[in-house]
Amino acid sequence: MKRSTKITSIVLIFFLIIAIVIVGRTMIGNHFKKKFSKRPPPGIIVTEVIKKEFSDRIDTFGTAISKKSETFKIRKEDLFEELKLKNFVKKGEILIKLKSGNIIAPFSGVLGYTGLTEDILISNNIFIITLDDNSIIYSDIKIPENYSASIKKGLPVEVRLSSLKDKIFLGEVDFVSSRINADTRSLLSRIKIANTDLELISGSLLEVSVKFNLRNSLSVPDTSVMVEGDKSFVYKINEENIANKTEVKTGLRANKNIEIISGLNEGDIIVAEGLKKVRPRGKIKPINK
Repeated sequence: MKRSTKITSIVLIFFLIIAIVIVGRTMIGNHFKKKFSKRPPPGIIVTEVIKKEFSDRIDTFGTAISKKSETFKIRKEDLFEELKLKNFVKKGEILIKLKSGNIIAPFSGVLGYTGLTEDILISNNIFIITLDDNSIIYSDIKIPENYSASIKKGLPVEVRLSSLKDKIFLGEVDFVSSRINADTRSLLSRIKIANTDLELISGSLLEVSVKFNLRNSLSVPDTSVMVEGDKSFVYKINEENIANKTEVKTGLRANKNIEIISGLNEGDIIVAEGLKKVRPRGKIKPINK
């Protein structure tokens, strides 16, 4: 009888220990669950969907041409004094003093020598001086035939120089030929560029982009778009700061922005950066960009 009572006590103690362990684990689990459930939502940079200008482009090359140019041939024995050229002269200034009569600048511009070496100048006894008005630069470009219907006078142009990659010179289409060249299958066009600081030099190779089909479209940062297969998505934020994965149709990419054709409306708030921190239907703490 005593032995039976002892066994019963041991069993009860065993089950009591198991119960304590289970209750303890449950309490600990609830404690951590409660603790981590209170973790604040991640701070995510968001931005508003706005409209920006987008356009199609025709990229080509051209050679810089001065607005005006004039060449002067001067004999060495006709020089009144040693030849010293200014970098820039104004209209009406004396270019060169000669025994036979001074040469007056017919227009404002930059002075220089034509590409002749000193030996050639001395042996030929002739100096060739150039005066270029570079305040406006022109360039003749060839537009492929398949773009001929899109090119028109007045279209905006962006020009870059290989030595000044970070600078963009603005211009426009000044002239469009009325005929396609049968040999090159291209349309000859002329552009003009404002050259206020005289940074473009006649003869320079220009990288030309002609913009056409200009339009104001919805725009989002390129860092906000996720590409999965042939589909694109963004995280759209609702009034409760919940991130909803939203499919969008994209267009052109320009200046770190992507054109949105459909899927969003102007004024929508989307995740701009930090996509890896966001979970579908997850709450975030918006940080305005």
